[in-house]
Amino acid sequence: VQLQASGGGAVQAGESLRFSCRASRRTSGYSMGWFRQALGKEREFVAAVRVGGSSTWYADSVKGRFTISRDNAAGTVNLQMNSLKPEDTAVYYCVAQLGLSTSYMVDSAWGYWGQGTQVTVSS
Repeated sequence: VQLQASGGGAVQAGESLRFSCRASRRTSGYSMGWFRQALGKEREFVAAVRVGGSSTWYADSVKGRFTISRDNAAGTVNLQMNSLKPEDTAVYYCVAQLGLSTSYMVDSAWGYWGQGTQVTVSS
Protein backbone atom coordinates (compact mmCIF):
# COMPACT_ATOMS: atom_id res chain seq x y z
CA VAL A 1 0.00 0.00 0.00
CA GLN A 2 1.34 3.41 -0.95
CA LEU A 3 0.08 6.39 1.05
CA GLN A 4 -0.11 9.96 -0.22
CA ALA A 5 -0.97 12.71 2.23
CA SER A 6 -2.25 16.17 1.44
CA GLY A 7 -3.09 19.20 3.54
CA GLY A 8 -1.05 20.68 6.32
CA GLY A 9 0.64 24.06 6.25
CA ALA A 10 1.22 26.99 8.57
CA VAL A 11 -1.49 28.41 10.84
CA GLN A 12 -1.95 30.49 13.97
CA ALA A 13 -2.70 28.94 17.33
CA GLY A 14 -6.40 28.18 17.68
CA GLU A 15 -6.96 27.65 13.98
CA SER A 16 -7.78 24.39 12.17
CA LEU A 17 -6.26 22.20 9.51
CA ARG A 18 -7.37 19.05 7.77
CA PHE A 19 -5.21 16.24 6.45
CA SER A 20 -6.27 13.68 3.93
CA CYS A 21 -4.34 10.52 3.09
CA ARG A 22 -5.10 8.46 0.02
CA ALA A 23 -4.02 4.85 -0.32
CA SER A 24 -3.05 3.22 -3.58
CA ARG A 25 -5.77 0.60 -3.13
CA ARG A 26 -8.87 -0.10 -1.08
CA THR A 27 -8.11 -0.05 2.62
CA SER A 28 -11.02 -2.02 4.02
CA GLY A 29 -8.65 -4.61 5.53
CA TYR A 30 -6.26 -2.07 7.03
CA SER A 31 -6.23 0.03 10.12
CA MET A 32 -5.01 3.54 9.41
CA GLY A 33 -3.61 6.33 11.48
CA TRP A 34 -1.29 9.24 11.96
CA PHE A 35 2.02 9.77 13.70
CA ARG A 36 4.02 12.94 14.06
CA GLN A 37 7.58 13.95 14.75
CA ALA A 38 8.62 17.32 16.04
CA LEU A 39 12.12 18.62 15.45
CA GLY A 40 14.53 16.99 17.88
CA LYS A 41 11.90 14.67 19.32
CA GLU A 42 10.91 11.07 18.83
CA ARG A 43 8.06 10.12 16.57
CA GLU A 44 4.78 9.83 18.46
CA PHE A 45 1.36 8.34 17.92
CA VAL A 46 -1.45 10.78 17.13
CA ALA A 47 -4.58 8.86 16.16
CA ALA A 48 -5.77 5.60 14.62
CA VAL A 49 -8.97 4.17 13.23
CA ARG A 50 -9.64 0.46 13.24
CA VAL A 51 -10.37 -1.77 10.28
CA GLY A 52 -14.02 -1.08 9.47
CA GLY A 53 -13.91 2.29 11.19
CA SER A 54 -15.77 1.15 14.29
CA SER A 55 -13.15 2.29 16.79
CA THR A 56 -10.78 5.21 17.07
CA TRP A 57 -7.90 6.01 19.39
CA TYR A 58 -6.14 9.27 20.17
CA ALA A 59 -3.08 10.42 21.99
CA ASP A 60 -4.00 12.24 25.17
CA SER A 61 -2.38 15.39 23.82
CA VAL A 62 -4.86 15.64 20.92
CA LYS A 63 -7.98 14.09 22.41
CA GLY A 64 -10.98 16.37 22.02
CA ARG A 65 -9.24 18.50 19.37
CA PHE A 66 -8.41 16.04 16.57
CA THR A 67 -10.82 13.72 14.78
CA ILE A 68 -9.82 10.81 12.56
CA SER A 69 -12.19 9.37 9.98
CA ARG A 70 -11.98 7.05 7.02
CA ASP A 71 -13.68 6.24 3.74
CA ASN A 72 -12.85 2.67 2.80
CA ALA A 73 -14.41 2.86 -0.64
CA ALA A 74 -12.33 5.90 -1.48
CA GLY A 75 -9.24 4.55 0.27
CA THR A 76 -8.79 7.70 2.34
CA VAL A 77 -8.25 8.58 5.97
CA ASN A 78 -8.69 12.13 7.22
CA LEU A 79 -7.45 13.99 10.26
CA GLN A 80 -9.36 17.10 11.29
CA MET A 81 -7.23 19.19 13.64
CA ASN A 82 -8.96 21.92 15.60
CA SER A 83 -7.72 24.33 18.25
CA LEU A 84 -4.15 23.85 17.12
CA LYS A 85 -1.36 24.67 19.53
CA PRO A 86 2.30 25.51 18.90
CA GLU A 87 3.21 22.12 20.39
CA ASP A 88 1.33 20.46 17.50
CA THR A 89 4.08 21.68 15.18
CA ALA A 90 5.60 18.60 13.58
CA VAL A 91 5.87 16.50 10.46
CA TYR A 92 2.77 14.33 10.27
CA TYR A 93 2.81 10.85 8.74
CA CYS A 94 -0.09 8.79 7.47
CA VAL A 95 0.27 5.11 8.36
CA ALA A 96 -1.48 1.84 7.65
CA GLN A 97 -1.30 -1.75 8.84
CA LEU A 98 -3.12 -4.93 7.99
CA GLY A 99 -5.58 -5.62 10.79
CA LEU A 100 -4.65 -3.88 14.03
CA SER A 101 -1.80 -4.65 16.38
CA THR A 102 -2.36 -4.20 20.11
CA SER A 103 0.80 -2.09 19.96
CA TYR A 104 -0.82 0.46 17.68
CA MET A 105 0.79 3.34 19.58
CA VAL A 106 4.24 2.06 18.61
CA ASP A 107 5.56 3.19 15.24
CA SER A 108 7.12 -0.19 14.46
CA ALA A 109 3.65 -1.76 14.47
CA TRP A 110 2.77 0.13 11.28
CA GLY A 111 4.09 -1.32 8.06
CA TYR A 112 3.11 1.40 5.62
CA TRP A 113 4.07 5.07 5.84
CA GLY A 114 3.31 8.14 3.79
CA GLN A 115 5.90 10.76 2.95
CA GLY A 116 5.25 13.20 5.80
CA THR A 117 3.59 16.62 5.77
CA GLN A 118 4.69 19.65 7.78
CA VAL A 119 2.37 21.46 10.16
CA THR A 120 3.59 24.69 11.75
CA VAL A 121 1.51 26.40 14.43
CA SER A 122 2.64 29.81 15.57
CA SER A 123 1.55 31.53 18.74
